[in-house]
Amino acid sequence: MNGPQSQIPKRSPRILVVDDNEDNASLMAQLLESRGYNVRVTHNADGAEREIQAHAPDLILLDIIMPGKSGYDLCRELKANPHTRLIPLVMITGLTDREDKIRGIEAGADDFLNKPIFPEELFARANSLLKLKEFTDELENAEDVLCTLGLSVEARDPYTEGHCERLARLASGLGRHLGLDDDSQVALRRGGFLHDLGKITVPDEVLKKGANLTPAEWEIMKQHPITGELICRPLKSLRQVLPIIRNHHEHWNGSGYPDGLKGEQIPLLARILQVVDVYDALTTERPYKPALSHEEATRTMRQEAEDGLWDPNLVSEFLGVITKARAA
Repeated sequence: MNGPQSQIPKRSPRILVVDDNEDNASLMAQLLESRGYNVRVTHNADGAEREIQAHAPDLILLDIIMPGKSGYDLCRELKANPHTRLIPLVMITGLTDREDKIRGIEAGADDFLNKPIFPEELFARANSLLKLKEFTDELENAEDVLCTLGLSVEARDPYTEGHCERLARLASGLGRHLGLDDDSQVALRRGGFLHDLGKITVPDEVLKKGANLTPAEWEIMKQHPITGELICRPLKSLRQVLPIIRNHHEHWNGSGYPDGLKGEQIPLLARILQVVDVYDALTTERPYKPALSHEEATRTMRQEAEDGLWDPNLVSEFLGVITKARAA
């Protein structure tokens, strides 16, 4: 067939204009629509928050001085929220004071436009930041593919159904309980899906055997943290996840693999994931063992921590959290 191949039409970028001056907002909307952008307009921070929740924009043009919540405050909130902080944001201002721009930078603004708006400058700013957003989206898509691969590893064993989702939820929840920052909590959630990604290269007959591996089979299994790290290493956005993938099978007493790390040499995020991983493994039925009750798993984990396998403080923190949640 010599005809042109069909292509999926590209979506027009969505731009949200937030300006309490209706004339200014209307002018910007008309200019941007003339270039093919999909433009939504609102006149205050409350309206902007509703629009962002309903139709996540690719770019926000935000006036600084508005009734109610200011552009500074809205910008600061959006940049502090993991779900919106990667949306490029341009502050529109009639202010020329250097301190006002510094406030905008501190709030997290990606760029500025001064009033009156010059069309070519508006188009240049929008085009540049939308390209950046496109790159960010491609990066997130790559991460989604890897997480899907992680789930495909889980799917090879019917006894581990839901394991990744449970680990992602429990690990990020423990991180939140410990007061870790948002980036660490996100890394723990991603780690829940990606920690065993390297098992994609482990043959089924080894992966599903579970117990009583031969020395040769055990050597194959012990390579999966290194393989998983190598798969994810090209994505810089996963740099906080790499230690989780590589080191979640290390032991507090140094008897784990692949690096034989000991105590606090083991990265904190890896220690957190391994604690919730152990709990989930103990309380889940496998072909070679029955599921333990919460009380039995608690006793087992405390004994194993005493024997030097797990960080005893993290075990106590996690069991406290899970016991409290079960009683609620």
